[in-house]
Amino acid sequence: MKKFDKERVLLALAGPVIALVLAIALTSIVLLASNRNPFEPYVLMLQQLPYSDIQVLIINQAAMYYIAAIAVALGFRMNLFNIGVDGQYRLAAVMTAVVGANIGLPAFLQIPVLLLVAMFTGAFWAGIAGVLKVTRGVSEVVSTIMLNAIATSVIGYVTLSNVWGVQVGNNMTTGVMKKSGWFPGINLGSDVGEIYGMVFVAIALGIGYWVVLNRTRFGFDLRATGASESAAAASGVDAKRMVLVSMLISGAVSGLAGLPLLLGDSHTYSLDFPAGLGFTAIGIALLGRNNPGGIAFAALLWAFLDKASPALDYATPVAYEKEIATIMQGLIVFSVVISYEAVRQWGLRRQQRQVGAELAAAAAQNTKKEVAA
Repeated sequence: MKKFDKERVLLALAGPVIALVLAIALTSIVLLASNRNPFEPYVLMLQQLPYSDIQVLIINQAAMYYIAAIAVALGFRMNLFNIGVDGQYRLAAVMTAVVGANIGLPAFLQIPVLLLVAMFTGAFWAGIAGVLKVTRGVSEVVSTIMLNAIATSVIGYVTLSNVWGVQVGNNMTTGVMKKSGWFPGINLGSDVGEIYGMVFVAIALGIGYWVVLNRTRFGFDLRATGASESAAAASGVDAKRMVLVSMLISGAVSGLAGLPLLLGDSHTYSLDFPAGLGFTAIGIALLGRNNPGGIAFAALLWAFLDKASPALDYATPVAYEKEIATIMQGLIVFSVVISYEAVRQWGLRRQQRQVGAELAAAAAQNTKKEVAA
């Protein structure tokens, strides 16, 4: 039994490790092809880790990635591909910013209200795709991609000067939010920065995600429906209801993805608010194998590549383009597909060998009994 457990751990770790090694190898080949040192960029980025301000930036960025990736992973566990996380979190952020700028309540009420606004907005936008899937059979991939484009247009309308937009220089914003809605964090000093309070909300979401999926009936029904809708239906699970509920929950979680920055730093939604977070989250969820611990590691890795890569532009005597980190991120996603398929095939062959060995042992035992009789 112990040997079996060790092999399962190896199988679980093999996919991400092979993906990382393959991505680094491919990135090194790209560097060699451009007559660059294939190892120096990694050294330069790793040299940024001891700096406290970089560490804070990585943690804060990882919190946003982590929440978005948990939203994606919820869909994956249900065999749903929620590409709409990008539109859901941006629309939720702008609506939260509007409410926060125009409604002033005591902090103990304001912050929960803003969190609920973000979750409701994300759930509503994801719910449209869920309703279309269960009632009309529309693929969630198609509907969420279209909803991303519609969300961008809605955000553009909301930030018009005659709606809720406030012009600040050349930038269009939603106005500064009331201070009672600023989520308190951990201030480490002016030279280091502040760890967003939403980092701890992200941790709580990860714990809740694991508990719900692995220790509740709803989590079992969700995983069962994702594995086989017909088998789940045979056991009494309403597959269509699970699809809709899963999309609503995924959207509600994705609605929180932009709040670490919104409530912890910018306190307004503007044209330069980060976009593309939802697409990045897909790669992070894949690398983390939809496991909350694996997703945390992948989010930190992605945030490290984002925040340490600017040092490449200022390297001497030879400067390296910071886009090297982006190339590596893309290659990680590419490598994940290859490595996970290879590990899956390896696991299947291993199971077949085990079943064959057990059948052979049972046959031998039966033969011995017949001879003895």
